Amino acid sequence: MTGASHAMEQPLKGGMLFLAAIVLASANFIAVLDMTIANVSVPNIAGSLGISSSQGTWVITSYAVAEAIVVPLTGWIAGRFGPVRVFTTAMLLFGAFSALCGISNSLEMLIFGRIMQGLTGGLLMPLSQTLLLRIFPKEKANSAMALWAMTTLVAPVLGPILGGWLCDSYGWSLIFFINVPLALFCAPLAMKMLQRYELSKVKMPIDVVGLVLLITFVGALQLMVDLGKEHAWFESNLIIALASVAAVGFVVFVIWELTAKYPIVDLKVFRHRGFTASVVTLTFAFGAMFAANVLTPLWLQSYMGYTSTWAGMTTAWSGVLAIVAAPIVGARMGKVDPRRLVFVGLIWLAGVTAIRCNVTNDITYWQISLPLLAMGAGLPFFFVPLTALSLGSVEPHETASAAGLQNFLRTLSGAVATSVVQTIWEDKSSYNHSELSGLTDRNGDAMRALEGSGMTHDQALYALNNMVDGQSVMIATNQVMAMVAIAFVAAAFVIWLAPKPTRAVSMAEAGH
Repeated sequence: MTGASHAMEQPLKGGMLFLAAIVLASANFIAVLDMTIANVSVPNIAGSLGISSSQGTWVITSYAVAEAIVVPLTGWIAGRFGPVRVFTTAMLLFGAFSALCGISNSLEMLIFGRIMQGLTGGLLMPLSQTLLLRIFPKEKANSAMALWAMTTLVAPVLGPILGGWLCDSYGWSLIFFINVPLALFCAPLAMKMLQRYELSKVKMPIDVVGLVLLITFVGALQLMVDLGKEHAWFESNLIIALASVAAVGFVVFVIWELTAKYPIVDLKVFRHRGFTASVVTLTFAFGAMFAANVLTPLWLQSYMGYTSTWAGMTTAWSGVLAIVAAPIVGARMGKVDPRRLVFVGLIWLAGVTAIRCNVTNDITYWQISLPLLAMGAGLPFFFVPLTALSLGSVEPHETASAAGLQNFLRTLSGAVATSVVQTIWEDKSSYNHSELSGLTDRNGDAMRALEGSGMTHDQALYALNNMVDGQSVMIATNQVMAMVAIAFVAAAFVIWLAPKPTRAVSMAEAGH
């Protein structure tokens, strides 16, 4: 059973199909889950390892960057070693490196584990999609992708809840350990059931230069945004050097990939206006969404007194209506211009985010949760049709390359947004504190009232400074949410640069 066509002619049936589908969906689930499960755990991890919150965000970005780098390589790796073998090996290694993350006692050890997790998880997501399409009959390809999409939507919803509960009840290490038994169970089962779908190995040349350039410029870019705050940005020679490496590396990478015989990333797909407009829209929108998703639990835990569990339960509301809306979007896909669906979804997200720009420190749980719940309704409207629009804009033989490039940029935008939003938030908070300090209690009435209530002079100063801190952070949070809303609006208008699609892309084509 070595040919792809033969495998497609021999789909699984009955209980075997159901079990294999659950195994593949579970692999995608844990890979996506680990993108969000650590979001609410950053303060706990930072406190346990004795690092700052900004350093703690490396736990998120290291995984995302590693995943972004490996996604374009998935096709080559699967062709060279066989998709089933690569999938099962990646599953086992994902479990092993999850265990390494769980036993980490230093930031360096944890970051290494997260990088390796990202490299293996980045293989699981596209391969689970590809193998699902092989085991399902052709006429049920949409059902296969519905299952894959559902795990992609459910995992980010459960991630913050599960991560918060595990942190509060058992400690942050368990958010990584829970992957181990699932990986040990699924990997051998997948090998046994899917062996018949293995493909012949193809000794394809690897673009080593392109790979090195990709790792160089992406790594330098991420280090620059991660370290910029600590080193006063471009006042530091280190940041200037990283920025130079990222810029030069990117230019050389583009030139090389456009001229290489076997490019690691086929940049020629950008000649299609529809693909380019769709990817730019996705990059802005996903970056904005990820920025808001990372900032919210940090704000709730650091300044609103929420535990990890409650921060997770609050942020997870954003995924509830996403699950409900996804089938509705799917039903409208063939009837409505996808650009219209994308535009409506992004304007909806911008409007709901704008509502979040006017909150105060006495905001209640439901005043936070209801806008997040409403945001979920807009997510499938931009994400699902945007994927189909981008892949439908390229030639059929370019679909796999386009899908890999799209996923690479989507993941990279989330990683960069995580670091950038943290820096902007802290800078805005510091600036607002300075401004408010000069305006607060000029005539000393508040100090006298606090001292009159029984506080010492130092206690009164501390209490007054805490109030200024709270207001400064609250204003900064509103300011960042306003930026996120603007990014959504910008993305919504960019999509109209794409021409109306001339063909629909099938779910089977989307597998890569």
